[in-house]
Amino acid sequence: MTTERVETVIIGAGQAGLATGYHLARRGHEFVLLDASQRIGDNWRSHWDSLRLYSPARYDGLPGMRFPAPGWSFPGKDQVADFLEAYAERFRLPVRGGTRVSRLTRDGTGYLVLTDHGDLHADNVVVATGTFGRGPYIPPFAKQVDPRVRQLHSCAYKNADQLLDGPVLVVGASHSGADVAYEVAERHATVLCGRATGQIPVRLEARTTRTVFPVLWQLANHVLSNATPVGRKMKPEVRMHGGPLLRVRAADLEARGVERVTERMTGVRDGMPLLADGRVVEVSNVVWCTGFRQDFGWIDLPVIGADGWPVEHNGVALDAPGLYFAGLSFQRAFSSMLIGGAGRDAEIVAKHITARTHAVPHRTPATV
Repeated sequence: MTTERVETVIIGAGQAGLATGYHLARRGHEFVLLDASQRIGDNWRSHWDSLRLYSPARYDGLPGMRFPAPGWSFPGKDQVADFLEAYAERFRLPVRGGTRVSRLTRDGTGYLVLTDHGDLHADNVVVATGTFGRGPYIPPFAKQVDPRVRQLHSCAYKNADQLLDGPVLVVGASHSGADVAYEVAERHATVLCGRATGQIPVRLEARTTRTVFPVLWQLANHVLSNATPVGRKMKPEVRMHGGPLLRVRAADLEARGVERVTERMTGVRDGMPLLADGRVVEVSNVVWCTGFRQDFGWIDLPVIGADGWPVEHNGVALDAPGLYFAGLSFQRAFSSMLIGGAGRDAEIVAKHITARTHAVPHRTPATV
């Protein structure tokens, strides 16, 4: 089988990959986007039913296209999926769906991308596989939980109908854990455990937020960034422990009767969850909001640090010329994990590719 040659391969066709493709197309580069999902946006469609963005629609656009919703509304996950699909179609971005990458390695002066639909040789590769990588994280001791207890990771949780009658333990108290705990507590006695991550100082849906949010957005883009001491200090905290509470706040959890404990789950005793203080929590369900672990084992290159994250700066791999990352948590700033932050980060990557690669003639995206 012959190896296809292409200037740049973008692995992942979520918001980060699509935004990178947009900027490369504007600069006349040849590229292709590979995505394991058959349909663009399916990663968003797979989230829990009630998930909505934490930023208003006016801040959720991608380069060249606004989000098609009222500016101060908070789009749902299916709206986001449809927006990404429409974005790729509008700018005729060359996405190959249903194509899973199994390995990335060096190939002479370029890179070899192995997929289940043939291999590609590329001068540049952009890894845009998602904010927190491919794999949901569940601690190994979860296998010791009584099999009669229903266990779901947040990536498999859709709604409370999936749960058994009886109490629920939500493990992990970042914003996703708080959202899930608040939802299931309407029908179940619920315990939310995990370290406190703080909360933003305003309510997202409050009218006063329309005045405050532009300031928060500036902070997320320019103050909490790689360029500032406070941003560099915050970065590992966000990557390893999750961000602050956003939509659901501590008072909301208390009002709905969620029992909030800051002890972590550290093991299992007699088939039931065991907290660090020795307390055993008798439950019928456990929802693991423990996030995702970066899984870069398929990258056969010495570019992953001891902490499991790529060794990069603003998406540019430091020890592998021509290798880039897009869409990482806190890649450039706190805003990197939000849809509205994808465009700026992608432009940095595209500019770097342009600086090292001679552009070949290619279709320019349609104007808006």
